[in-house]
Amino acid sequence: MTLSPYEVEGFYDRALENGKHRDIVGGRWDETGRVQMQILRDMGLQPDDVLLDIGAGSLRLGCKAIEYLEPGHYWATDASRALMLRGREVELVDPSRLSEAQLIEDKTFDFVGVSDDVTHAICFAVFTHLPISHLARALKNLRRAFPKLGQFAFTVFLAPDREALGKPYRQKDGVVTHPARAPYHFLAEDVLATAQEAGWEISADPMMLPRGQALYLGRICQKDES
Repeated sequence: MTLSPYEVEGFYDRALENGKHRDIVGGRWDETGRVQMQILRDMGLQPDDVLLDIGAGSLRLGCKAIEYLEPGHYWATDASRALMLRGREVELVDPSRLSEAQLIEDKTFDFVGVSDDVTHAICFAVFTHLPISHLARALKNLRRAFPKLGQFAFTVFLAPDREALGKPYRQKDGVVTHPARAPYHFLAEDVLATAQEAGWEISADPMMLPRGQALYLGRICQKDES
């Protein structure tokens, strides 16, 4: 069984052939991109900061963030580089503002090849399609790879209690989530424990998000100097 529909063989090729580069990243293109930019602005993102967009897809956020940030200050990772390149080609007002070298194919959250100058990172509607072990891996590798990283925003689906965790659950926006297949849901306490184990301090944000996702904001825990 595949972890996510995005892992089905030929998924990206078929979508790109059919001009579906927007549709396969979840729809609500402009609305979701605006929400992501608002999250980043609320986090204090400034034009001279360096942003990492994890699971960037066809640059739903990127087409807005690149216009806001100084040239060269946007980096993106995704399981499909072809999808990001299509976004660069057709969704950017000025594709020259984004080097193709800053679009990194990364299926395992290793972040190899991404600048270590990253100050802010966001991962929107990605962990919703993966087991919680992938969140753990991403958090550990973010801490390792980016010494200047100040804040990280990510989204998940939550189940309200342990009883609901073990069966399909209908989110407020109507999406049905599952314990063992995509879209996944987790317990808030498990998300917190995963972050703490990886060396992060996180807090839930009350912002209402498309499809009922829960938003978490995190900072790397300071090392104990004693």
